[in-house]
Amino acid sequence: MSLGLLLSGGMDSISIAYWKKPDVALTLDYGQRSASTEVRTAAKICKELSISHEVIKVDCSKLGSGDLAGTPQDLNAPSSEWWPYRNQMLITLAAMRGIALGVDELMIGSVKSDDSHVDGRPEFIEAMDRVMGMQEGGMRIVAPAIGMTTPELVKVSGITPDILCWAHSCHTGNHACGVCRGCNKHRETMIAIGYGNY
Repeated sequence: MSLGLLLSGGMDSISIAYWKKPDVALTLDYGQRSASTEVRTAAKICKELSISHEVIKVDCSKLGSGDLAGTPQDLNAPSSEWWPYRNQMLITLAAMRGIALGVDELMIGSVKSDDSHVDGRPEFIEAMDRVMGMQEGGMRIVAPAIGMTTPELVKVSGITPDILCWAHSCHTGNHACGVCRGCNKHRETMIAIGYGNY
């Protein structure tokens, strides 16, 4: 069995990489504003942890809205960084490459607080697992931290500060803006795990 991980370079997926030690990590550059730093971060983490790393580049920049896409927020958006059907797309693209690499179980970094988006909820993960599992290749989709908050995941994973410090969480670009939802989550997590007023 080969274990894969959808690795964005954020705190959640980096912690899962450290905790679960997948055989291969897949990073998607789908046209999001922070793509180049996410790719560099994921590559650095994979090198440090001796995990094989694949980058998939597909330009979907015209399909997103809000912070991640650098466009006005769509009227249907539940939050400022909404990209319609993003997790479904990311899972599908990663699975497509993963099949060629022999991956039969793909992990994604969804955590408890991701339930503000439908595609971050346990029922979505279960539905994607059923859809992918019934198709050729029979890939399984799992979210090992779906019942945890990010601070809980960081603690359970045992990730060391020198690895966690590479996490890139900003939704608006390749440098932390300090004000978007991703940067706020990063700061709140660092404080929760004991890194002072960060």
